[in-house]
Amino acid sequence: MLKENIKQARKSRGLSQEELAIKLNVVRQTISKWEQGLSVPDSELLISLSEVLETPVSTLLGENIIESKVDDLKAISEKLELINLQLLQIRDARRKIIHCGLISLCTIIIIIFIFLTLLNSPYLSWNYNNPENAVLGVTFHSFEWLFIRVAPIILIALIVGIVLTRKKT
Repeated sequence: MLKENIKQARKSRGLSQEELAIKLNVVRQTISKWEQGLSVPDSELLISLSEVLETPVSTLLGENIIESKVDDLKAISEKLELINLQLLQIRDARRKIIHCGLISLCTIIIIIFIFLTLLNSPYLSWNYNNPENAVLGVTFHSFEWLFIRVAPIILIALIVGIVLTRKKT
Protein backbone atom coordinates (compact mmCIF):
# COMPACT_ATOMS: atom_id res chain seq x y z
CA MET A 1 0.00 0.00 0.00
CA LEU A 2 2.79 2.40 0.86
CA LYS A 3 4.31 2.13 -2.60
CA GLU A 4 1.03 2.98 -4.36
CA ASN A 5 0.30 5.83 -1.96
CA ILE A 6 3.72 7.42 -2.47
CA LYS A 7 3.35 7.16 -6.25
CA GLN A 8 -0.23 8.53 -6.24
CA ALA A 9 0.65 11.43 -3.92
CA ARG A 10 3.71 12.32 -6.02
CA LYS A 11 1.74 12.29 -9.25
CA SER A 12 -1.14 14.27 -7.75
CA ARG A 13 1.36 17.00 -6.82
CA GLY A 14 2.74 16.91 -10.37
CA LEU A 15 6.23 15.91 -9.26
CA SER A 16 8.60 13.62 -11.11
CA GLN A 17 10.70 11.10 -9.21
CA GLU A 18 13.72 13.34 -9.81
CA GLU A 19 11.97 16.45 -8.41
CA LEU A 20 10.77 14.57 -5.34
CA ALA A 21 14.27 13.14 -4.80
CA ILE A 22 15.78 16.65 -4.92
CA LYS A 23 13.28 17.93 -2.34
CA LEU A 24 14.09 15.01 -0.01
CA ASN A 25 17.86 15.13 -0.65
CA VAL A 26 17.98 11.55 -1.90
CA VAL A 27 18.77 10.02 -5.30
CA ARG A 28 16.04 9.27 -7.84
CA GLN A 29 16.66 5.53 -7.53
CA THR A 30 15.58 5.70 -3.86
CA ILE A 31 12.18 7.07 -4.89
CA SER A 32 11.94 4.43 -7.62
CA LYS A 33 12.67 1.65 -5.07
CA TRP A 34 9.99 3.02 -2.69
CA GLU A 35 7.42 3.08 -5.49
CA GLN A 36 8.34 -0.46 -6.59
CA GLY A 37 8.13 -1.75 -3.03
CA LEU A 38 11.79 -2.82 -2.97
CA SER A 39 12.52 -0.63 0.06
CA VAL A 40 10.72 1.70 2.46
CA PRO A 41 11.69 5.12 3.81
CA ASP A 42 12.90 5.37 7.40
CA SER A 43 10.81 7.36 9.90
CA GLU A 44 12.59 10.68 9.30
CA LEU A 45 12.28 10.39 5.53
CA LEU A 46 8.64 9.33 5.90
CA ILE A 47 7.89 12.53 7.83
CA SER A 48 9.77 14.63 5.25
CA LEU A 49 7.96 12.79 2.48
CA SER A 50 4.58 13.54 4.03
CA GLU A 51 5.49 17.24 4.34
CA VAL A 52 6.70 17.52 0.73
CA LEU A 53 3.66 15.66 -0.60
CA GLU A 54 1.35 17.52 1.82
CA THR A 55 -0.16 14.21 2.83
CA PRO A 56 -0.45 12.88 6.40
CA VAL A 57 1.87 10.00 7.31
CA SER A 58 -1.15 7.93 8.30
CA THR A 59 -2.55 8.33 4.79
CA LEU A 60 0.76 7.30 3.24
CA LEU A 61 0.89 4.20 5.47
CA GLY A 62 -2.80 3.39 5.40
CA GLU A 63 -5.58 3.91 2.90
CA ASN A 64 -5.18 4.14 -0.83
CA ILE A 65 -5.15 7.65 -2.23
CA ILE A 66 -7.95 8.13 -4.71
CA GLU A 67 -6.93 10.01 -7.84
CA SER A 68 -9.09 12.95 -8.84
CA LYS A 69 -11.71 11.64 -11.18
CA VAL A 70 -11.62 12.67 -14.80
CA ASP A 71 -15.36 13.34 -14.52
CA ASP A 72 -14.72 15.90 -11.78
CA LEU A 73 -12.18 17.70 -13.93
CA LYS A 74 -14.54 17.58 -16.88
CA ALA A 75 -17.38 19.05 -14.80
CA ILE A 76 -15.12 21.85 -13.53
CA SER A 77 -13.93 22.66 -17.05
CA GLU A 78 -17.54 22.75 -18.29
CA LYS A 79 -18.48 25.15 -15.47
CA LEU A 80 -15.49 27.37 -16.28
CA GLU A 81 -16.44 27.35 -19.94
CA LEU A 82 -20.00 28.37 -19.03
CA ILE A 83 -18.73 31.18 -16.79
CA ASN A 84 -16.43 32.44 -19.56
CA LEU A 85 -19.33 32.39 -22.01
CA GLN A 86 -21.52 34.37 -19.58
CA LEU A 87 -18.74 36.93 -19.02
CA LEU A 88 -18.35 37.29 -22.79
CA GLN A 89 -22.10 37.88 -23.18
CA ILE A 90 -22.06 40.51 -20.40
CA ARG A 91 -19.09 42.26 -22.02
CA ASP A 92 -20.83 42.17 -25.41
CA ALA A 93 -24.03 43.63 -23.91
CA ARG A 94 -22.06 46.45 -22.24
CA ARG A 95 -20.27 47.20 -25.50
CA LYS A 96 -23.62 47.39 -27.35
CA ILE A 97 -25.10 49.71 -24.72
CA ILE A 98 -22.09 52.02 -24.84
CA HIS A 99 -22.07 51.94 -28.65
CA CYS A 100 -25.77 52.83 -28.86
CA GLY A 101 -25.34 55.56 -26.23
CA LEU A 102 -22.50 57.14 -28.21
CA ILE A 103 -24.55 57.05 -31.41
CA SER A 104 -27.48 58.65 -29.56
CA LEU A 105 -25.31 61.44 -28.17
CA CYS A 106 -23.85 62.04 -31.62
CA THR A 107 -27.36 62.28 -33.08
CA ILE A 108 -28.49 64.70 -30.36
CA ILE A 109 -25.50 66.99 -30.98
CA ILE A 110 -26.17 67.02 -34.73
CA ILE A 111 -29.87 67.78 -34.17
CA ILE A 112 -29.05 70.66 -31.80
CA PHE A 113 -26.50 71.97 -34.29
CA ILE A 114 -29.06 71.87 -37.13
CA PHE A 115 -31.69 73.49 -34.87
CA LEU A 116 -29.34 76.33 -33.93
CA THR A 117 -28.39 76.84 -37.59
CA LEU A 118 -32.05 77.01 -38.69
CA LEU A 119 -32.94 79.29 -35.78
CA ASN A 120 -30.33 81.78 -37.04
CA SER A 121 -29.85 83.53 -33.66
CA PRO A 122 -33.26 85.31 -33.37
CA TYR A 123 -32.28 86.79 -30.00
CA LEU A 124 -29.98 89.26 -31.76
CA SER A 125 -33.00 91.29 -32.91
CA TRP A 126 -34.69 91.37 -29.50
CA ASN A 127 -35.25 94.56 -27.53
CA TYR A 128 -32.77 94.37 -24.65
CA ASN A 129 -34.35 97.30 -22.76
CA ASN A 130 -36.61 94.74 -21.03
CA PRO A 131 -34.55 92.99 -18.29
CA GLU A 132 -36.21 89.59 -18.88
CA ASN A 133 -35.38 89.72 -22.60
CA ALA A 134 -31.82 90.77 -21.81
CA VAL A 135 -31.26 87.84 -19.43
CA LEU A 136 -32.91 85.36 -21.81
CA GLY A 137 -30.98 86.73 -24.82
CA VAL A 138 -27.64 86.53 -23.01
CA THR A 139 -28.47 82.97 -21.88
CA PHE A 140 -29.30 81.88 -25.45
CA HIS A 141 -26.22 83.60 -26.80
CA SER A 142 -23.97 81.97 -24.14
CA PHE A 143 -25.40 78.52 -24.86
CA GLU A 144 -25.01 78.96 -28.62
CA TRP A 145 -21.49 80.35 -28.32
CA LEU A 146 -20.37 77.54 -25.99
CA PHE A 147 -22.12 74.82 -27.98
CA ILE A 148 -20.64 75.90 -31.34
CA ARG A 149 -17.12 75.82 -29.87
CA VAL A 150 -17.36 72.65 -27.76
CA ALA A 151 -19.70 70.47 -29.88
CA PRO A 152 -17.17 69.67 -32.64
CA ILE A 153 -14.63 68.41 -30.10
CA ILE A 154 -17.27 66.29 -28.36
CA LEU A 155 -18.54 65.05 -31.73
CA ILE A 156 -15.05 63.91 -32.74
CA ALA A 157 -14.60 62.13 -29.40
CA LEU A 158 -17.98 60.42 -29.81
CA ILE A 159 -17.13 59.27 -33.34
CA VAL A 160 -13.83 57.83 -32.10
CA GLY A 161 -15.78 56.05 -29.34
CA ILE A 162 -18.26 54.67 -31.88
CA VAL A 163 -15.42 53.32 -34.03
CA LEU A 164 -13.71 51.74 -31.02
CA THR A 165 -16.88 50.08 -29.69
CA ARG A 166 -18.14 48.67 -32.98
CA LYS A 167 -18.42 44.90 -33.16
CA LYS A 168 -15.32 43.36 -34.63
CA THR A 169 -16.08 40.37 -36.82
